[in-house]
Amino acid sequence: MIEITSAANKKIKEVIALNTKAKIRKKEGAFIVEGIRMTREIPENLLRELYLTPAMAASKEGKEVLSALPICPTYLVAEDVFLKMSDTKTPQGILAVVEGKNTSLLDFEKDMDPKGTYLVLENLQDPGNLGTILRSSEAAGVSGIFLSQDSVELYNSKVVRSTMGAIFRVPVVTCRIQEVMELFRKKMIPTYAAHLDGKKNYDEFDYTGGAAFLIGNEGNGLRQETAAMADHYLLIPMEGKVESLNASVAASLLVYEAKRQRDHR
Repeated sequence: MIEITSAANKKIKEVIALNTKAKIRKKEGAFIVEGIRMTREIPENLLRELYLTPAMAASKEGKEVLSALPICPTYLVAEDVFLKMSDTKTPQGILAVVEGKNTSLLDFEKDMDPKGTYLVLENLQDPGNLGTILRSSEAAGVSGIFLSQDSVELYNSKVVRSTMGAIFRVPVVTCRIQEVMELFRKKMIPTYAAHLDGKKNYDEFDYTGGAAFLIGNEGNGLRQETAAMADHYLLIPMEGKVESLNASVAASLLVYEAKRQRDHR
């Protein structure tokens, strides 16, 4: 285990850059994971480097993590230096550099389940929303998520934290919306957009043969041209003066309806 006591150390600067700059994450093909729970979730083949404070390394949890993870470059970092590396207010004293997965639409298509449940996220901007959607998607058995290129970056630190590990298990493809809509048509997977022009409530459709739900920007919803590409418009009934649901709530509601139907068919 290599000791680091200065924030001027090259490795520390690299970690800070990965934590704060999307272009660096893209260039290096890597991102940062913090905390005991998230570190335990890292697939063995994706772990690049590990950083711990002396207190964490000496703790029971720290020793358990070290014994469970594969051998990789490991650094013992002074507490004050770790505070500068961390992106959290109360860091647990452990973080890792993890290799990002760049899944292309072509790669995803090879093993695509035509009867799966999918989400298409357009111009989603809130990191917490994206992270929550990944967690809900894993729980509901979603087969894949397609993220528009103008959405919040998948490996943003706040997104990563809020997934609680789902980022390692739910396939996510960043692509152009038109391309994925063409793929759904090719695979004969029905697509659904929540829209005020919808004539049927979301629970009146049959999703047991495959379904793709389109979720738009938190403030503006789906672009009209995107909604127009969907096979069906659906309504999510609401009372009071609420005009729309939070994007992550709407996504969760729809994928769980698909799960409910499949569990009871």
